[in-house]
Amino acid sequence: MLDIKSCFIGIDTSNYTTSAALYDFSDNSMKSEKKLLPVKSGQCGLRQSDAVFHHTAALSGVMQEVLADSSRVIGIGVSSRPRNIEGSYMPCFLAGKNAAEILSYALGAELFYTSHQLGHIAAALYSCGRTDLFKKEFIAFHVSGGTTDCLYCTPDESEIIKAELFSSSLDLKAGQAIDRIGVSMGLDFPCGKAIEKLALDSEKNFDIKIKLKGNDCCLSGLENICKKMLEDKVSHEDTAKYCLTYIGKTVFAMTKAAIKSLGDIPVVYAGGVMSNVYIRQMLEKEFDAFFAAPEYSCDNAAGTAVIAYEKYKRKYGKC
Repeated sequence: MLDIKSCFIGIDTSNYTTSAALYDFSDNSMKSEKKLLPVKSGQCGLRQSDAVFHHTAALSGVMQEVLADSSRVIGIGVSSRPRNIEGSYMPCFLAGKNAAEILSYALGAELFYTSHQLGHIAAALYSCGRTDLFKKEFIAFHVSGGTTDCLYCTPDESEIIKAELFSSSLDLKAGQAIDRIGVSMGLDFPCGKAIEKLALDSEKNFDIKIKLKGNDCCLSGLENICKKMLEDKVSHEDTAKYCLTYIGKTVFAMTKAAIKSLGDIPVVYAGGVMSNVYIRQMLEKEFDAFFAAPEYSCDNAAGTAVIAYEKYKRKYGKC
């Protein structure tokens, strides 16, 4: 292989995953590495101080494979904050930010900052082959442990995507609900995959009516309902299916509300919850939507690498 500079590194240190990626624009290929942060059995998360410690410990190992092609790196992208809004901050992103800044100095590569949320959206667009939407308007859902957001996305010269909040959960987030219900069943955090497996073994159908508050949703009631089901000895399989049906129908209702208000524009689903096969099938039946592959749905650094590439290209006209 010729020693041509055509690569961009992405780094993301979200609340529960240390991840790095190497994007090569010459062949549109992506190499990704990630490591889940350890969470003790019976717990639903980590304190930020613990998350920062675990990211710091994991980064060197995660970066090893990515840095194998370091001589070909032009730029580095890093998630330095949760969202692109004023005051958005979480200490865990400092670990990735500091590592990216040191790496930028060492490699002489230009550094580009973005948000964790935009990284999720960009990863989804890369995964489904729709990076053309960087230059168009579209609706994006970011549904995870920290967000249940519906965003109106338009092109932005400096940030690549301008993501304006259209609707959200007013209380519990979808991933939080899944994890809390899963931990109540005795499952290990994060509980998404185990809940999905249980739900697929249920033969029960639930007729759930979702009521939005304006365009927003509320999910705290779901946790209470599922815990009551468990107290009443409803099977874990049926409880899991109720949980995912409720969340799927909530996202369904939010999508309909967004399309009604914003117009019939493309819809992209990102975030760990949207890797759930059961929920995806519910949405695919009604909407002409795009989904990230599972490895690009959960927290990852691929999107930050792609955004770095796009920012470099906009700044210099070409790579």
